[in-house]
Amino acid sequence: MEYVTLGRSGLKVSRACLGTMNFGSSEYFEGSDETEAARVIHAFLDEGHNFLDTADNYADGQSEEIVGRAVKGRRDSVVIATKGFMPHGRGPNDRGLSRLHLTRALEASLRRLGTDYIDLYQCHGWDDTTPIEETMMTLDGFVRSGKVRYLGCSNFTASQIVEAQWAAQRAGTTPFVSLQPQYSLVARNIEAEILPVCRRHGLGTAVWSPLGGGALNGRHTKNATPAADTRIGQMMASPIPIARLAAGDLVSERVLDIAEEVRKIAVELGSTPAAVALSWVRQRPGVTSVIIGPRSLDQLHGNFAGFALELPEQAAAHLERISRTPAVEPVNGMANPRLLTA
Repeated sequence: MEYVTLGRSGLKVSRACLGTMNFGSSEYFEGSDETEAARVIHAFLDEGHNFLDTADNYADGQSEEIVGRAVKGRRDSVVIATKGFMPHGRGPNDRGLSRLHLTRALEASLRRLGTDYIDLYQCHGWDDTTPIEETMMTLDGFVRSGKVRYLGCSNFTASQIVEAQWAAQRAGTTPFVSLQPQYSLVARNIEAEILPVCRRHGLGTAVWSPLGGGALNGRHTKNATPAADTRIGQMMASPIPIARLAAGDLVSERVLDIAEEVRKIAVELGSTPAAVALSWVRQRPGVTSVIIGPRSLDQLHGNFAGFALELPEQAAAHLERISRTPAVEPVNGMANPRLLTA
């Protein structure tokens, strides 16, 4: 098992990180039930991986609860990452990175996870309404109290990372050691500025959506409607307009052209499209850990193949070449599929 140091810290994490957004269900999303989710978590840990990622808003908090119950009895051998920022109520202080909201969010996450500490606590987004100094001092207080071990951020732009690290330096408080950005063959925006900034400011990366929201798993082809049981199929059927719009972009001509090249290479190597796409991301400079999001044990084992496969140099270079896009700095660090298909 390969472990790597997360950023400028002493924390060792596995190259594979189990993302748990698909565990539990909400009004608009049907994810894995607790029995299947626990099987996935146990199989992941039994293989020697140690890194689990969740958030307080995943399935309205059910994800954290499922993770907490699944790791009971082996908590000290697991690195649990969770996040705060998203809305939990309709009040003006029920979201964001203020001292008030983050303190409430951390305490609620600790309760749901059934633990007295979080290994990696992350800001899930940037808050324009709260001074970054207040956020970093609040997070430092969590570390000093022993309730949090390390700090990270998710979906920050390059300039936001710099602002946060400088604020921590000025105040003599705990800096971020990690970033969670979106990254895949169809979303490469972070290469222009975000990855270089992470290197300069000591942040490791745990990249999410390495399969392009499911577009690169081999199940989607041109002139075919995504199956209802796929993530993209669920997004297309969503009552939320932005979800339907994003789903359409994920099966755009450009994305499906890249998916077809991934499929061809998988056939040549006797592998699977998912394994090829995951392997490409894992081998990229600046990537510390890759977040996978299986909904079943079968999907988990399919994802494992991407961490065992070493792409030949020629295949990796071909994928790099055909997936290049103009450098665009995305809003909140999240690649906009509409920009990538322009």
